[in-house]
Amino acid sequence: MARLSLKNIIGKTAGLDPILGTLAAQLNPAIWLEDQSGKVLWGQHSGDDGIALPVYAEEEIVGWVKGNEQATGISGLLSYLLQKEAEKKKLGSEVLNLYQEINLIFNFSEKLAQTIEPTAIAQLTLHEAVHSIQSTGGIILLWDEDTQQLQTPAKSGEQIFNQRELVKHTKLLLKIGLSGQSEIMPDVSQLAAAGIIEPNVQSILYAALKVNHRIMGAIVLANNENIQYSAGELKLLVTLALQSSSAIESALQYEKNIREVRAREEAILRIHEVTKKFVPHEFIRSLGHETLTDVRLGDQVEKIVTVLFTDIRNFTSLSEMMTPMENFRFVSSFNAQLGPIIRSHNGFINQYLGDSIMALFPDDALDALNAAIVMQKAVHELSEKRLSMGLPPIRAGIGMHTGPLIMGITGDDFRLDAATISDTVNTAARIESLTKYYRAPLLLSGETLKHLAKPGSFHLRQLGKVQLKGKHNLLSIVECLDGYAPADLAKKMQTLPVFNRAMDAYFDQQFEEALEGFEAVLAADPEDHTSMFF
Repeated sequence: MARLSLKNIIGKTAGLDPILGTLAAQLNPAIWLEDQSGKVLWGQHSGDDGIALPVYAEEEIVGWVKGNEQATGISGLLSYLLQKEAEKKKLGSEVLNLYQEINLIFNFSEKLAQTIEPTAIAQLTLHEAVHSIQSTGGIILLWDEDTQQLQTPAKSGEQIFNQRELVKHTKLLLKIGLSGQSEIMPDVSQLAAAGIIEPNVQSILYAALKVNHRIMGAIVLANNENIQYSAGELKLLVTLALQSSSAIESALQYEKNIREVRAREEAILRIHEVTKKFVPHEFIRSLGHETLTDVRLGDQVEKIVTVLFTDIRNFTSLSEMMTPMENFRFVSSFNAQLGPIIRSHNGFINQYLGDSIMALFPDDALDALNAAIVMQKAVHELSEKRLSMGLPPIRAGIGMHTGPLIMGITGDDFRLDAATISDTVNTAARIESLTKYYRAPLLLSGETLKHLAKPGSFHLRQLGKVQLKGKHNLLSIVECLDGYAPADLAKKMQTLPVFNRAMDAYFDQQFEEALEGFEAVLAADPEDHTSMFF
């Protein structure tokens, strides 16, 4: 606020000069006015100083009324006018300051509304504080409940605190700066003695950041000079602290919510990925859905598929030589070898049945047969590896059948299951069991053979027709030779014409001729276990 002067009062007050002239004429005083430097501002210097009476403004002498005894009234009038002018100026200054403070807070609120990140809010708050309140440095301290440590999301100007000592003396700050109070600190010696503040800090002003009586931290301003902060400055800092506290709390809650949502999403994705391993995605897709959460009890679809079963031969005998843990590892390694082969040939595993696997090939029977051939070779390699380790060899039987099948969701409201219901499944399982009797590792039904676009591209042996238990119709059984090792395949292809003639004789009940044929095959290939069976 500009300092008042006698000259300003005389110049600004319209009509004061005539009033003084009238008073002088009526009272006939010989008076004049001088400022502090002795310069005459009004009237004529009479040459005789007479008396000199001071004129006061805000308890300071701003001029003199000189002359005779009548100068007393003039002096009192001028002092009164100056007092009123000072009151007007003070009121105007307070109104202006209040307006500026309201405008600052309004603008600050608008900026806060556009910021949702806690660190950005802290930096914005400190920026407003140091530009509105005289300081050489500022910092915002936040107390992290999770880590039980102080965080400093915003700093400005010169350094206030010694960061290393700050961590050591957290309890001291909790008693002073983070006590929930807001104040002008008259004595910084305790902080200086603890080494928390830098040596050049002389004055500190701080306001608590709190929401619903919970202390979040504090805004701290400091000055390198020993200044006296005003109550108005403290009030402004408290206002900024209150506004930013709510914003920081909301931002922290928002971030927490985002983290929780992301955690839930990640958990759901993990659950989704895990459930896909229990219920094949191909099964869900066949029902017309993309995710397991879309399926409903009773969902079903009928398709022509090829069902494949594979089973480890003599597993009971093998398992008797192993502990339960060794059994589990053995079966797991077996499944780990064959599972990827099925998936790589457009099939999916419907069930792991201990030492057996049930797989579905919904697109083409060719996929199932190609997968079975690669699986047979993989079992042979695994068996060779076991022999090299001094372990007994393993063999597996593979059987498949093509026909209609219903895939659907069965169960009740509290327990659902992805089920396949069809005679095709039972038939495929029976064909797989026939591999034990025919002593042939890979068998397929005549129906599967019909669904092959180019059956001639495979090496096949017809094993005749069988009547499965509980069935009225005969079922053609075909052996595929392509899974054998090259040397074994060559022998079987060499004896194939003789084998076919022997089979024809067998089904014509020409058993002597059939016997001669099978013996001829065995003479050339003693390992042809199917010929030995017949």
